[in-house]
Amino acid sequence: MRRTPIKSAVVQAAPVLFDKEATVEKTCRLIKEAAGKEADFILFPEAFIPAYPRGFSFGTVVGSRSPEGRLLWQKYWENSIEIPGPVTGALGEAARENDVYLAVGVIERESAAGGTLYCTLLYFGPDGQILGKHRKLKPTGSERLIWGEGDGSTLTVVDTELGKIGGLICWENYMPLARMAIYQKGVDLYLAPTADSRDTWQATLRHIACEGRCFVLGCNQYVSRDMYPDNLGFTEEIAGQPEIMCRGGSVIISPMGEVLAGPLYDKEGILYAELDPAEIIQGKFDFDVVGHYFRPDVFNFSVNEGGKSTSAEK
Repeated sequence: MRRTPIKSAVVQAAPVLFDKEATVEKTCRLIKEAAGKEADFILFPEAFIPAYPRGFSFGTVVGSRSPEGRLLWQKYWENSIEIPGPVTGALGEAARENDVYLAVGVIERESAAGGTLYCTLLYFGPDGQILGKHRKLKPTGSERLIWGEGDGSTLTVVDTELGKIGGLICWENYMPLARMAIYQKGVDLYLAPTADSRDTWQATLRHIACEGRCFVLGCNQYVSRDMYPDNLGFTEEIAGQPEIMCRGGSVIISPMGEVLAGPLYDKEGILYAELDPAEIIQGKFDFDVVGHYFRPDVFNFSVNEGGKSTSAEK
């Protein structure tokens, strides 16, 4: 891990909703902006490419799905991305050109396996290569209508010159065992991209920082109702939503739970903070969740990282 301070950037913005190409262009522009401020690492929100489809029912009630809902899901699917593919190539090139580490929330489609969509966090190195990905283990509430479940094979922490970078997506962070799986991999920069803009989310992120003795980067979108295109249908559903559909709340927190930047509400923007790696070591003097506080003589903990096929075989 690097011993000198790391300049981190958390991007709070909206995609060009349901428009993959335009959103990739915006993402690359924001990467360049953050790199221009000498950022070493840049984080984008959950489901940034092509959208977090807040407010839509996709024509679904218990027991039936409407033709209109299927058409909307098809549009969402068509604007999702394959890994690797042209979008990951463009994002990797932006990381390489700007010499940054990058993490972006995307909707991933696995067309070779039948077309299921996943809410995925994708990691790139400054050489433009994909370092890893994490698929959300448990979509929350109505997200389960549109996204499949990830498995233990993508509980990803990547080892970089900045330190070990990993994390969980949105309400996965309420899963104590999932957090422990990430802590056990020695995470230094814990990423928590989300769609939750409630005040209570801030308490969760500060708790994770204190629990893991790691830097926590929380990242959300800022989205207003007028950003939704008119050609998606379900206009009455969107008309019934508040004017500000997601107010943000992005934040950067130290290993002792102190807020270094943010929370940012009610606008797009980029938060910056210098992260001193020495604070991680100092924080573990009195609490180390996978060290002297672990107590393996009392507790048993294991993770199946073999994927769904391994689970089925067992």
